[in-house]
Amino acid sequence: MSASREGGPDRRGPRMTEPVQDGAGSLPQGQAFHQRGVPSAGQAVGNLGSNFLERLANQAPKTHWRGLLVGDMSQPRGGPMRTGHASHQVGLDADIWLTPMPDRQLTRAEREETSATMVVAEDRLDVDPNVWTPAHMAVIKAAAQDPEVARIFVNPAIKKALCREAGTDHAWLSKVRPWWGHDYHFHVRIRCPTDSPDCKPQPPVDAGDGCTGEDLDHWFTDAILHPKPSPVPPKPTPPIKMADLPAACRQVLLAP
Repeated sequence: MSASREGGPDRRGPRMTEPVQDGAGSLPQGQAFHQRGVPSAGQAVGNLGSNFLERLANQAPKTHWRGLLVGDMSQPRGGPMRTGHASHQVGLDADIWLTPMPDRQLTRAEREETSATMVVAEDRLDVDPNVWTPAHMAVIKAAAQDPEVARIFVNPAIKKALCREAGTDHAWLSKVRPWWGHDYHFHVRIRCPTDSPDCKPQPPVDAGDGCTGEDLDHWFTDAILHPKPSPVPPKPTPPIKMADLPAACRQVLLAP
């Protein structure tokens, strides 16, 4: 069964319209250039995501990024994530930690306890100069230049740093979009597979590199950085029921 999605990069993330095939593109627990973080989460399955990660990991010598520590991808049969991570439902998304991989393979216990590295400064206005390195930019740039990548989401402070340090080559920056959070990892979204007619791609990225004041300034306003709490308490999110999901999901759950 092929992957499909609807929706765009809003706060809820895209909705699943057809789940990925059971076990499609499962990412190994440890390889020379990539390792899973928190393996007990059981969310290291992707459709095209694992193929992309292999390509990116193999660029380690070029990017001077020692390897990939990979967070969420998707559930083995697709659908809502146990952690509520709404955008990781069809195997076309992957979170890559902004933490360089150690020069050895971590044990399973170490991967359970390892935390991703915060690269944004405490005031949220820029990256932390004591943490951010040229290799951070290099690995994000390499990911953005992959032809199968549709979008990359990073914290606005990271986008600002990329714009400042990119030099004259800004072509790849159009794919890198600022978004809330994403201060310890970057989120990669793969294009719809050509053999999945039900997959609904997002609109093309806007023209330009996304580096102008018009693109970035509002992200650093007080209203965004320090939002006032709503006077009305949020309503609890009701649990997702089978009736809320596309009909194709029932086929997956009833499969042996």
